[in-house]
Amino acid sequence: MRIVVAHNRYREAQPSGENTIVDAEIAQLSAAGVEVLPFLRSSDEIPSMPKSAKALLPVSPIYAPRAQQELSRLITEHRPDVLHLHNPYPLLSPWVVRTAHKHGVPVVQTVHNYRQVCSSGLYFRDGVICQDCRGRALGVPAIVHRCYRGSRVQSALMATTLAVHRPTWKSVDRFIALTSAVADHLRDYGVPDDRIVVKPNGIPDPGTPAPLGDGFLYMARLSPEKGLGLLLDAWRRHPDGSLGPLRIAGDGELRHLAEAAAAERADVTYLGPLDRAGVRAAVEASAVIIAASTWHDVLPTVILEAMASGRPVLGTALGGIPYLVGADAPREPAGTGPAAVATAVPGVGPVPLPHGVQAGEAGWVVAPEPAAMAAALPVARAGAAGVAPAARARYERTFHPDVVTKRLIDVYASLG
Repeated sequence: MRIVVAHNRYREAQPSGENTIVDAEIAQLSAAGVEVLPFLRSSDEIPSMPKSAKALLPVSPIYAPRAQQELSRLITEHRPDVLHLHNPYPLLSPWVVRTAHKHGVPVVQTVHNYRQVCSSGLYFRDGVICQDCRGRALGVPAIVHRCYRGSRVQSALMATTLAVHRPTWKSVDRFIALTSAVADHLRDYGVPDDRIVVKPNGIPDPGTPAPLGDGFLYMARLSPEKGLGLLLDAWRRHPDGSLGPLRIAGDGELRHLAEAAAAERADVTYLGPLDRAGVRAAVEASAVIIAASTWHDVLPTVILEAMASGRPVLGTALGGIPYLVGADAPREPAGTGPAAVATAVPGVGPVPLPHGVQAGEAGWVVAPEPAAMAAALPVARAGAAGVAPAARARYERTFHPDVVTKRLIDVYASLG
């Protein structure tokens, strides 16, 4: 089996879980005996482009001529079985779908965000969830609010791109939805069920989990939608030191919040941006990983890293987070079912959950509100040791590379 993997890499200066996942998926496919033909471009190439190429950048999301020529040559030379597309913007363009189809090659796309509809891809604007462009032929609100790169002109170009390529996306042979929430987004966009497969990402197995450390780790891009402000508001509702340590890792526009919290409280440490060894050390030093997103976060890679390392997760009940921690299945109303009202604490047994805290297989989810997060923090600390083995088991069963790679190959084979 021969597969073209197409992806426009995000800038390395802004670390991307999507880049990491694409790299891992290529390695996993190759290890499984699939011949992978990477068709990769990087936004880091843009500053060094010749002026003639830069002049075409504004229209490249609609149609990137150089990418189409190079893809045509690749397909003609190697005759792949499938084109697997990840991010097309800005240097590939969704037009690669049309180019592949012109050559008779079916297309699979992994949906990492909501950019079929939303110009920013986040469903998030001005600090709150926003879906104003859903159902519109042209995303005028995105233009008005400068949703793409803070520019009205670039937002108009992206909104136009999404309108032009609505038929392109509808022609994709199979969509890979990373979670059940993404599948719902695609259905809302008009994609039929028989063209949607729910298949999450997987990450390499780090091996037997180290014993639990202490306290909490928040590891994310320090931007508003990732919920650092929410977490710190909740944390400050507890006395200094009462929850153990809170470690914050990452970088971004809200770095000053992390630095201020670390200066203010003895139980908060700001680790800064971490390399892979630093990430592993920070995870092992902690007992619970926090995913405090305030947007419909598709699939935070930090949750996969947590479960693979046998660490439970405390997350917000948004986007793909409930699916990841196994809390998205319908549950009995609060007060009527043990899974909804209790969590296991070693040496104590089942302990009632506070209102608004829901237990999942690999952790807990709460409403994206400071009071709910504050109520959940002591629950997660007390229950971490009891949930840790289930977190690792969920990783092995659902997110291990052997599992997800087989499912991906099955998707490719179904298009043969």
